[in-house]
Amino acid sequence: MNNPTAFRRVLCILRSTSSSIYSLFQSGSYLQRSCIRRKLFCSKSSNQLLPGEGNNEQASIHRTTSPELPLSSLLDMGFTPPQAEEIYQSLSKVRNGSATKNRSSTLMVLFMLGFNPSSVGKILTKCPDLYNIDQSLLKQRIDNLRKLGLVEGSLQRVVSHYPAILATSVKAVKYKTVFLKEKCLFTMQQVTEILRDSPAIVHEDQDQLEYKFQYVFFRMGIKQAQMVKHKLFRSTLEELRWRHSFLERRGLYQTPDKNGQTLIVNPKLDSIINVDLESFLARAAGASAEEYVVFQKLLAREWQEEERHHGDGSDDDYSDDEDEEEEIESKDSYRKRRRNNH
Repeated sequence: MNNPTAFRRVLCILRSTSSSIYSLFQSGSYLQRSCIRRKLFCSKSSNQLLPGEGNNEQASIHRTTSPELPLSSLLDMGFTPPQAEEIYQSLSKVRNGSATKNRSSTLMVLFMLGFNPSSVGKILTKCPDLYNIDQSLLKQRIDNLRKLGLVEGSLQRVVSHYPAILATSVKAVKYKTVFLKEKCLFTMQQVTEILRDSPAIVHEDQDQLEYKFQYVFFRMGIKQAQMVKHKLFRSTLEELRWRHSFLERRGLYQTPDKNGQTLIVNPKLDSIINVDLESFLARAAGASAEEYVVFQKLLAREWQEEERHHGDGSDDDYSDDEDEEEEIESKDSYRKRRRNNH
């Protein structure tokens, strides 16, 4: 079933099963006037099975139906029997009228975004929290993503890949975008690309996110454009640090000086984070898996000792002064870059 056909059938079924839900969407901004004026017909009764359905499905349809959306209507919308059963059971568990209406509204919002029944089923399986969100909140969140540059096509890909972004408040998404712009100095276009390629960033711990950015910016000497190009924020901080440290200890990666110069040619960020471990070891590190495992154990022990050392407050004065000097120098360099970008 193509999307326009599915959409028309959903509207027809919704109008016949729940006038309150249909009227809610009829007045909504998602429904274009041409669709409202178009005369819609149901090709079959909501009590009929789709072709090829067996007696088991026929028996399940005659159960006590949900007050808003019966199982037969879900089948008529194009959901497979397992998908329809899962959605029906979810709706049937809710006795509160407004909560049931929210769940029916969620189906309509996803259809209006252009998803077919199969995609809608997968999205709701990934993020069942979407069932409980009011239609007006879903609309606000979708509108906000559009304002952030996720236009048609990109928006659908993001929702399909990471539907939890629709379960995130507008305030939380804006907070992350402001952080990326003001603290990390990404352009608005770059922020849009980050949201498109790494939507899970909206739920990432901000301290970890900031540390990851500063680690790549200062320790690895990589600028914002390269971070976006190579999709930095899809990678975990832990894996990034393991691989970079391994290259650094083997003399294969060098932190650039104040002028961005190095004595060696550093591997591209893409060859460090966007490949599997086997490819990373063979192409970038030139090492075996056994060497990498031993290194991880030694480095983990080293990091634990450093944490205990700092926790005891037993650093010598020279080390403190040196660390403080490096921190001040890094911050000064960062401020200069910010001024130049502004």
